[in-house]
Amino acid sequence: MALEHRKRLQRDQLALDDSRELIIEGPVLPGKLTGLNMHHALDAFRKPHEQHEALVEIAGLEEGRIILAREGDIIVGYVTFHYADELERWSTGGMTDLIELGAIEVADDYRGFGLGKRMIQLAFAEEQLENMIVFTTEYYWHWDLEGTKLNVWDYRKMMEKLMKAVGMTWFATDDPEICSHPANCLMVRIGKEVPLSSVEQFDRVRFRQRFMY
Repeated sequence: MALEHRKRLQRDQLALDDSRELIIEGPVLPGKLTGLNMHHALDAFRKPHEQHEALVEIAGLEEGRIILAREGDIIVGYVTFHYADELERWSTGGMTDLIELGAIEVADDYRGFGLGKRMIQLAFAEEQLENMIVFTTEYYWHWDLEGTKLNVWDYRKMMEKLMKAVGMTWFATDDPEICSHPANCLMVRIGKEVPLSSVEQFDRVRFRQRFMY
């Protein structure tokens, strides 16, 4: 039986002041995204217009989903969900119910409003991801240590707290990239509808050295 990719549009609002508000919504369709513009400060991964193209592409994938925060027609934050890159170990199990929480980015001027937490919580609303194992890989070299003025351990705590808001927890792995620095980590949420066979397959993906699990 084919896996159901549940995509039910959710929307929330956040007042910035008496005259300005943000809309948090998703999963958004590609057509919706093409009518929006990226904030110029959303450049953590690539140039804003290039990242905008990437978001449109992800939104068009069967499993892909984009959750965004916008002020008017300007995207000021986003979260991506998609299958792991085929070159990464997380795709080697051929699992249709293993999805990656990929990029999280919020424009500098909009930090401090809890947008990351709001976007992630909206993604999991209405039990949309209960039939999925959702994972994220946290690498310290992707973190904005300079912009946040946090050290690597405080940033790690911040990311753990963010992921725990939707029930994601730390999982062990022997993945070389994650093991290359003690601040890196794998965080996972196993939906309540995920079968035991998928959990066992994920264990085999997490550990190449089978004696470790």
